[in-house]
Amino acid sequence: MEELARVYAESLFGVAKEKGELDEVQAQLAQFSDALEGNRELAVFFFSPSFSSQEKLDGLHKAVEGANPEVRNFLELLIEKHRMPAIFRIRQNFDELWKKENDRIEVTVTSAVELDPAVAQEVASAVEKQTGKQVDLTSQVDEKIIGGLVLQVGNMVLDSSIRNNLEKLRQSVAQAA
Repeated sequence: MEELARVYAESLFGVAKEKGELDEVQAQLAQFSDALEGNRELAVFFFSPSFSSQEKLDGLHKAVEGANPEVRNFLELLIEKHRMPAIFRIRQNFDELWKKENDRIEVTVTSAVELDPAVAQEVASAVEKQTGKQVDLTSQVDEKIIGGLVLQVGNMVLDSSIRNNLEKLRQSVAQAA
């Protein structure tokens, strides 16, 4: 399923890029995917084999009226090929391609208390300066880290939390004893 999703995402991405509609396609694919994720009845309708492809196409045309033609055609293809359940993985793959194309990187900063927005912006600016990419920053709170920050940049984690430092100290003392 993962390979299938990657192939579909790359195909849609190629067409959207060729037509200069990457941002619009990315946004509309995200909207449709979010709608399915947020509405169980809608998901059941599009994923269930109980409904015919024609019923699903009719429903799709009502649901995405006015949508980008490439998005509409793509969703029609997924219905016709019975691939609609792959929509979430397709979206994930498409988003990764879109971020790469737009030099964007996801960064998550975790702190023991809610960060001041100015501090969060400083963190984002520092990462942008280091990576040369635009940052999509997510800030979260985890009291267990006691203090400091845990920064996840892409798949790399920088842990300067007090909890991590205490754990390192504990291991050093245990090895010395």
